Amino acid sequence: MRIPLAQPEITDADREAVLRVLRTPHLSFGPMLPEFENATAAYIGQSFGVAVNSGTSALQLAFRLLDLPPGSEVILPSFAFVAPLNVILQEKLRPVFVDIDTATLNITPEAVAAAITPKTRAIVAIHTFGRPLAMDRLRALADQHQFALLEDACEALGAEIAERKAGSWGDLSVLAFYPNKQITTGEGGMLLTSNPDWAERARRLRNQGRDPALDWCQQAEAGFSYRLSEMNCALGLAQLRRIEAIVQRRQAVAEVYDRKLAGIPEILRPALGVPRGRISWFCYVVQLAHPLGQAERDSLCARLLAQGIAAGRYFAPLHRQPLLAGEKHLPIELPVTEQVAARVLALPFFSQLTETQIQEVTDALSEALADLRRKT
Repeated sequence: MRIPLAQPEITDADREAVLRVLRTPHLSFGPMLPEFENATAAYIGQSFGVAVNSGTSALQLAFRLLDLPPGSEVILPSFAFVAPLNVILQEKLRPVFVDIDTATLNITPEAVAAAITPKTRAIVAIHTFGRPLAMDRLRALADQHQFALLEDACEALGAEIAERKAGSWGDLSVLAFYPNKQITTGEGGMLLTSNPDWAERARRLRNQGRDPALDWCQQAEAGFSYRLSEMNCALGLAQLRRIEAIVQRRQAVAEVYDRKLAGIPEILRPALGVPRGRISWFCYVVQLAHPLGQAERDSLCARLLAQGIAAGRYFAPLHRQPLLAGEKHLPIELPVTEQVAARVLALPFFSQLTETQIQEVTDALSEALADLRRKT
């Protein structure tokens, strides 16, 4: 792609941080691991961070720590990446999907409240595309009904709501550092909590269940190989040091898109801000206005691709995934999710994207839409 959908920002300082690790004998479980964990937890506002090899691994550890009875209901959006659903099914829990708000593409406290049953044991609160949820209201709802609040901030590092960072509200919270995220460790994620017992057990679970109080070859419980190397941690720490500048730059890129798309009636642009908070843009996703739908969206993707411009179709509804075909309580009707999923279009978005590149993207999109108009 001449203009990719996403691109990590890697500086000379980042490369030097990794090289410094390679000059030492500590490639795993060295000093960079706790330094990265502590710095991230402090930035978010949680007491403990446990770095792992992916955001999905962090989610799995979170559910293992919650130790919910099989069949417990977990509320989550259907408009989301598949990782939370995979983990919920692997832990023998039951997903309960709720619809999203048309404008924010997030679930709402009202939708969550309506989905609560006596079997509800947790909610996965996902900050979709880096736009923060009303976490203060979800926190109050979880406390009122005494279920766990698991905060998925994998797309929202640096986002804020009610003067607190995304990731600071959950009993357990998770981050991801894949190359398309605000900061990257290559592959990696982190579990965050203020519960010291959970943090201790998560560190044990990520390392094959080994207990530091026992011999290296003695395992206290069945665990996983979810370790994150020193090189990954060094890269993440170097990038974390400039997270505020990254968030600001991504906001500026979104504002350029907003200006250049303003005159295209078929495009519904995302709001540039949120009440009482701050967006940390993971990607820039527009919606096609009615009556355009999935066929036109897919045609636009193909047209942009042919010109060397990447475009994405986030997300396919989880409740319609083939892996749930045997679930008797599904399918269900989530009209907003299905409408949005058919019309969303993710445009190239990353920190170094230039105004010239954005102009090329928006020009190509405008021309493709003009051709669609002429055909209809």
